[in-house]
Amino acid sequence: MGKKKVAAKNKTNGNGANLGFEAKLWLAADKLRNNMDAAEYKHVVLGLIFLKYISDSFEEMHERLLATQDEGADPEDADEYRAENVFWVPKEARWAHLQGKAKQPTIGKLVDEAMVAIERDNPRLKGILPKDFARPSLDKHRLGELIDLIGTIGLGDAENRSKDILGRVYEYFLSQFASAEGKKGGQFYTPRCIVGVLVEMLAPYKGRVFDPCCGSGGMFVQSEKFVEVHGGRIGDIAIYGQESNPTTRRLAMMNLAIRGIEGDLGPGHADSFRRDLHKDLKADYILANPPFNDSDWIRNEEDVRWKYGTPPKGNANYAWVQHFIHHLAPTGFAGFVLANGSMSSNQSGEGDIRRALVEADLVDCMVALPGQLFYSTQIPVCLWFIARNKKNGRFRKRHGETLFIDARKLGTMIDRVHRELTDDDIRRLADTYHAWRGDKDCKKKYKDVAGFCKSAKLEEIETHGFVLTPGRYVGAEEVEDDGEPFDQKMQRLVAELNGQFAESRKLEKAIRKNLTGLGFGEEKP
Repeated sequence: MGKKKVAAKNKTNGNGANLGFEAKLWLAADKLRNNMDAAEYKHVVLGLIFLKYISDSFEEMHERLLATQDEGADPEDADEYRAENVFWVPKEARWAHLQGKAKQPTIGKLVDEAMVAIERDNPRLKGILPKDFARPSLDKHRLGELIDLIGTIGLGDAENRSKDILGRVYEYFLSQFASAEGKKGGQFYTPRCIVGVLVEMLAPYKGRVFDPCCGSGGMFVQSEKFVEVHGGRIGDIAIYGQESNPTTRRLAMMNLAIRGIEGDLGPGHADSFRRDLHKDLKADYILANPPFNDSDWIRNEEDVRWKYGTPPKGNANYAWVQHFIHHLAPTGFAGFVLANGSMSSNQSGEGDIRRALVEADLVDCMVALPGQLFYSTQIPVCLWFIARNKKNGRFRKRHGETLFIDARKLGTMIDRVHRELTDDDIRRLADTYHAWRGDKDCKKKYKDVAGFCKSAKLEEIETHGFVLTPGRYVGAEEVEDDGEPFDQKMQRLVAELNGQFAESRKLEKAIRKNLTGLGFGEEKP
């Protein structure tokens, strides 16, 4: 597909929505869900959004060809569209045709036939689109209402297309479905602010970008956005991925196609440990969010990837770490999410593997994140950044050094159970890392900040038993002296405490009196 120029977007929150029409659209669509499970409804809605996207892209070019018929253009010639990297949409699959029949009881069958026709005429989409809209359990009246609702997303004019309107809706809906599905939803969606940290810190301007557990493809989308925002050329990065869940893989393929991003996700779904689809790939950047503490994985003890030690059967964390390292180019970087236990666990040889990684000088930076960032778990997680060669000339020589960042105090609660990192938080983390490693275009100078960041030598890490928890290194945050003399401060604090004790006694007396009046307990002086 052709690449779209993305104009500056409205200011977004960390999860990628401007909380304008996307949120209203979600609320309207969710009302139509009725009793359908979110995991099932997800494919109905996202499939229709995708259909709307390719139909609108087609219609825009169709209008252009109609206007130039006198010059020999044929609006019904599929090759005209393919030549411009636009998906060909046959008549029975065009949005106007379907929306015109949205109120008919056969609408489910018509949508299925549309999806089949699109896959038939566009080999790149074969096996990607959902085709079970005719099933009896899907309320056809609500399906028709949903088609009418999605029909309100304007894409026909150049302005809406330049703002990536439909891409934003798709991304926002992905995040909302992840929230609605809870733990299960976390398997396909990494919160946008987490992806933002990885992308901004790694800064993938040029080269091969790989995610071997790519979920719905958020790492790829944000990497391309990064290149666009920083004035690079989209063609300068090549996308590679792999996903073991066939349904999630289809979401990723649609997520890429909806933005015109070319990506090689292999010939099908596959488990990275059983069947590595990109066996010979050496990536310049790896960005990933593998399953946390996965105990259900297949291990081959003789695997060539276990260069730093054989990972335990009961936990795949260090299998993933070594899989990433195995696929890094000689000057490559990896940034990935792992459970906090990976920084300190000594069970089943994990401590020995971690020690081998540190002694091989692979660990470039460790970031401890706050809790409640993920839909799938409330536990805090960490980010690992691996550098294949810290003396490769791209940045300053950092041989024997590792940067530790404690970001547990960052972030803002967006509801009772979810936190997100703001754009300023992400910028602070990225600037700290770039200043430390010596990015040529970074204007800031690095310095240790008590309670936040510390550059530690190998010898110091060794004294901590090769535990990589940032809190061990950054120390306590410095508290500013407020200038109040100690004796004076203690007198003030003791007076405040005595006042609170007196208030407590008064409240206790009132409560006891009320209980006695109700016939419970005895009033005490």
